[in-house]
Amino acid sequence: MAQQFAIGVDYGTNSARALVVDIANGAEIAADVYDYRRGDAGVLLDSSDPNLARQSPADYIEGFLTAVAGAVAKARETAGFDPQRVVGIGVDTTGSTPIPVNAEGAALALLDEFKDDLAAQAWLWKDHTAHREAEEITRKARDGEYPYLAKCGGAYSSEWYWSKIAHCMRTAPHVARAAGAWVELADYVPAYVTGNFHPSKLARGICGAGHKAMYHEEWGGLPSAEFLESIEPGLSRFRFETKAVPSNHQAGLLCAEIAEQVGLPAGIPVAVGAFDAHMGAVGSGCGEGTLVKIMGTSTCDCMVAPLSKRLPDVPGLCGIVPESIIPGMYGLEAGQSAVGDIFNWFVKRLTPGEFGTGAEAHAKLTDAAAKLRPGESGLVALDWNNGNRTILTDPLLTGLLIGQTLHTTAPEVYRALVEATAFGALTIINRMEEYGVHVAEVIVCGGIAEKNPLVMQIYADVCKRPMKISRSGQTCALGAAIFGAVAAGAYQTVEAAQANMTGVKSTVYEPIAANVAVYSKLYGVYKTLHDAFGTTGFHGSLAGVMKELVAIRHDVRRGAK
Repeated sequence: MAQQFAIGVDYGTNSARALVVDIANGAEIAADVYDYRRGDAGVLLDSSDPNLARQSPADYIEGFLTAVAGAVAKARETAGFDPQRVVGIGVDTTGSTPIPVNAEGAALALLDEFKDDLAAQAWLWKDHTAHREAEEITRKARDGEYPYLAKCGGAYSSEWYWSKIAHCMRTAPHVARAAGAWVELADYVPAYVTGNFHPSKLARGICGAGHKAMYHEEWGGLPSAEFLESIEPGLSRFRFETKAVPSNHQAGLLCAEIAEQVGLPAGIPVAVGAFDAHMGAVGSGCGEGTLVKIMGTSTCDCMVAPLSKRLPDVPGLCGIVPESIIPGMYGLEAGQSAVGDIFNWFVKRLTPGEFGTGAEAHAKLTDAAAKLRPGESGLVALDWNNGNRTILTDPLLTGLLIGQTLHTTAPEVYRALVEATAFGALTIINRMEEYGVHVAEVIVCGGIAEKNPLVMQIYADVCKRPMKISRSGQTCALGAAIFGAVAAGAYQTVEAAQANMTGVKSTVYEPIAANVAVYSKLYGVYKTLHDAFGTTGFHGSLAGVMKELVAIRHDVRRGAK
């Protein structure tokens, strides 16, 4: 049978990437990247408000046209590729990144009247201007005993859909009045390239709706008009009535105008969109019992669990949404607000000059830290330099380092920071297992996983589970391509596509028993600090923490002699 291909289009914070994949084996045939042209590396900023982060929808359109056309052109150089054999297209994006559109579905920012208006642009996932609205949504949901927070960890976020729309209504009412609807980026791109962009008809993905807009079948879809009106009068008019669906559904067929510009035939099925981390989990091979960590400057942790076994609400998780990752499974999302960012902060701000700067400093610190034994430094840190996403869901928490002496070195601190992020990862795993979701193994994807064996070994030792690395370096785009193939009917299920199209590398980091024993003691210290500084119900004592670290340090150093 002739080869068949799918295309995954991955929208990141700074660029859009298109990947052409052989659906028989997941071989990545060609890729092309479009760097967003507008703003600072694609992000529109406002010097008067550091919480503001917007993007131009024009970059999303140009990104699709340029990256897909480039990838198709490169793929033509591969024997066996033919654009006629592209069976499906999938799209993943950042989120929550909602876009105000007019009554016909055109992005306001593409209209002359609004092209320079920051409020009319896409509200990027990391825009935090709506933090007061998020607090208000959380408070009113709790005080009114509405159920809407149960599936998103108990607190609403300034990064999410309704808080951003409410903030726009309060601060840019002219934009809110012109908006006929708001559309998640993950829904906007498939709608645009298929021509199905009228707000009443476009496909809404369960991923964005469930994890960011409080959509759930238990209460009939979106939050009630009554609740939304209590947040801001008029907010309820932005409720959509269509049923949100998973990404094995089609958003439509590639329209002729777009197809001609990218070098593909018209009529190719385009899957309903989803968020990048969720499709990255699919592209990494997630399944029951497997936690996927998309690991970079921060982390997003994704798991699935069978719908046949009802899950309790899990406090602190970013979402528990049926079919948001894999159809027929619950999708669970958690994460850490900073991981690689913490390592970069230490290198940029506090590393002595003898280690150099940038990549050189990271390499030297890693080499020196690798020579240390667990517990040898006597240090423990909290990984909250950018707040805590899971399980405390508190952006106002900050970092902490305890146990320093006049002999503490930069590599010791660097290792302690790595260990702190691993302790944070274990806290997420423990919370999932506490509520009945078993984590047997972890698959990690991202640059850190591929480039830093020390980090991976520490994570294996701390989490007491094997750490595997995704075979693909483009898991988000690969996951999108998988959904393109499934939505087109080339595979009946996502699991069947994963079996052929995903895999892990041969290197597996297994827990080392001696390290596990020490880290179990250190995690006890971390958990004490975690509860003391992060919760209101802590009843223990911090009086013995320093002495406990000294004792662990002493035992490790004495045992090495």
